[in-house]
Amino acid sequence: MPRAVITGVAGFIGSHLADILLERGYSVVGIDNLLTGSLSNIRHLGDRDFEFIELDVTRDIAVAGPLDLVLHWASPASPVDYLELPIPTLKVGALGTHKALGLAKAKNARFVLASTSEVYGDPLEHPQRETYWGNVNPIGPRGVYDEAKRFAEAITTAYHRYHGLDAKIVRIFNTYGPRMRLQDGRAIPNFITQALRGEDVTVYGDGDQTRSFCFVSDLVRGILDLADSDVNEPVNIGNPAEMTIRQIADAIIRATGSLSRVVHKPLPADDPRVRQPDITRARTLLGWEPRVSLDEGLRKTIDYFRAALAAAETR
Repeated sequence: MPRAVITGVAGFIGSHLADILLERGYSVVGIDNLLTGSLSNIRHLGDRDFEFIELDVTRDIAVAGPLDLVLHWASPASPVDYLELPIPTLKVGALGTHKALGLAKAKNARFVLASTSEVYGDPLEHPQRETYWGNVNPIGPRGVYDEAKRFAEAITTAYHRYHGLDAKIVRIFNTYGPRMRLQDGRAIPNFITQALRGEDVTVYGDGDQTRSFCFVSDLVRGILDLADSDVNEPVNIGNPAEMTIRQIADAIIRATGSLSRVVHKPLPADDPRVRQPDITRARTLLGWEPRVSLDEGLRKTIDYFRAALAAAETR
């Protein structure tokens, strides 16, 4: 039986990775310090070949026995989180990645780093290809996350070149789906929560800034396609269907049947004006592209949020 470690397993994407790996016959060791993750995301895994370790990966990672795969997903990922937790964000990107790479090296395991489209910053190239070096403000408020991930990519690449570690880098673009938090801080969960509550839907700036939204099942499939490949260069995984923030807000209001109205607030510092992945590399090297339509993805996500809100209100 193949065996995998997932850091950040109690987070949104980490928990979905655990689901699919278990379905594929893996034994999974999940690690999380629960800083932004939730045990509710992994409680359903308790009766499967799953072990949970509550641990801060910036201090140490020790896992007994053989390993085939290490997936490093530990990090605050929402602007709300990394603006409130700047030092832990930097530490997990640097120290946590170093520890996770050391574990993979010691076990001769494949390694996959969760990087992000944020390494491109507020891009001057559109759409963004993996060869683009980015336009990042290293001392801006978002720099703690952007530079943590850029350093994580650099040390991952160094382990591949110097130690021969089979290391992969996935640059994740905006992703949504069940298990996102009600107060996540990102566009889709914010809009859905506000619309379901009948509150004003808050759009920052004029709403003309663009994003590209990928459903979580498509993302996880792409991550594991990369893990199973012989590709060691960064790969964008995201949906290339670009839309404005105002368009996604209006789509969510319609899909929820809400009477909410859109209100505008000032745009945060260094917020990217455009975001769209060039997925040529994923298509040609992995045979991957997204399958889930926005309508289908929003329906599943809204259903999850409606149930989560109902449960929260009864507590």
